[in-house]
Amino acid sequence: MHSPDPNRLPTQFEEWQKQAREILEDGPYEYVAGGSGGEDTVQSNREAFKRWNILPRVFRNVEDRNLKLGLFGDMLPSPVMIAPIGVQSIIHKEGELATARAAASMGVPYIASSASTYSMEEIAEVMGDAPKWFQLYWSSEPSIAKSFVERAEHAGYTAIVVTLDTPMMAWRELDLKNVYLPFLIGEGIGNYLTDPAFRAGLRVPPEEDSMGAIMHWTRVFGHAGLTWEDLAELKTYTSLPIILKGILHPEDAKLALKYGADGIIVSNHGGRQVDGAIAALDALPAIVEATNNQVPVLMDSGIRRGADIFKALALGAKAVLIGRPCMYGLAVAGETGVRQVMNNLLADFDLTMALSGCRDLNEVNKGMILPADR
Repeated sequence: MHSPDPNRLPTQFEEWQKQAREILEDGPYEYVAGGSGGEDTVQSNREAFKRWNILPRVFRNVEDRNLKLGLFGDMLPSPVMIAPIGVQSIIHKEGELATARAAASMGVPYIASSASTYSMEEIAEVMGDAPKWFQLYWSSEPSIAKSFVERAEHAGYTAIVVTLDTPMMAWRELDLKNVYLPFLIGEGIGNYLTDPAFRAGLRVPPEEDSMGAIMHWTRVFGHAGLTWEDLAELKTYTSLPIILKGILHPEDAKLALKYGADGIIVSNHGGRQVDGAIAALDALPAIVEATNNQVPVLMDSGIRRGADIFKALALGAKAVLIGRPCMYGLAVAGETGVRQVMNNLLADFDLTMALSGCRDLNEVNKGMILPADR
């Protein structure tokens, strides 16, 4: 009997995570894997998927399947994209560039984070014409927020994702234990160091005083004073679709529509912000109902396998975003690792669809799932 090839990349999510744990030091690993507080939200995100069972149909011709999805004017190969994840340089030296290249090679949309180590222009360059969105952390300095959005549009990003759940960083016990915040050593601030509005606020350029630039970043990164009225201002900066990420309450979904959002991402930041918050999957159905198909609703937090993607779509998500699995792939094998993780997920989802009797994404609906406790 053949023994497994030790160089073969994993197929199991848990094995990717285990290998990433072996490669990375405590600080970087726990920054990615950890959540806020006692990590109850991290756990709930996973448990929520177990509360739904797929109800497969048989004797349906599933020989040819169509996973394509039209979203904001783009035709995407599947309903899966890579979530915005900052500071990827702590995982792998090529950081965001490796992940972006993997995404581009598959036609999977990549959402570039404001908190990238490589600038949004460098990321756009390695992606060419592949689909890409830009995620905005809305700075307390309005000129920086405006500059980021204008730069993103100029660099070829086709949507702006505004993360609403992080006006400040949460209580993250593992990072406190490790005394670890990568931004304070200059990682994850590439978009700021290259930004004319950010640089205008510095006494001397970052090249001459890196600590001064880092300290300025700590003052301008978050903006806890924002309200719904501020969305109108953002809309004057760009004609790109504006998608609001981090919505969990149906009333906030209604306000998003009222104030002109073009899309919503149901997310609890992978359990990294409010400990004890509702699981993203549990929040999804009420938000889909509140928006009544007026804008696309996407979802992230806790997706690990093809069945998870299927359940999220059945509950009304148009597409899902993948976070930590990509980072474990990046740690283990760089660009190749990210591509392998995404290929595994997509193959698993495609098989789940076929074996459940679905040929097309519109057949993955509420009739295909049942509550597990029924």
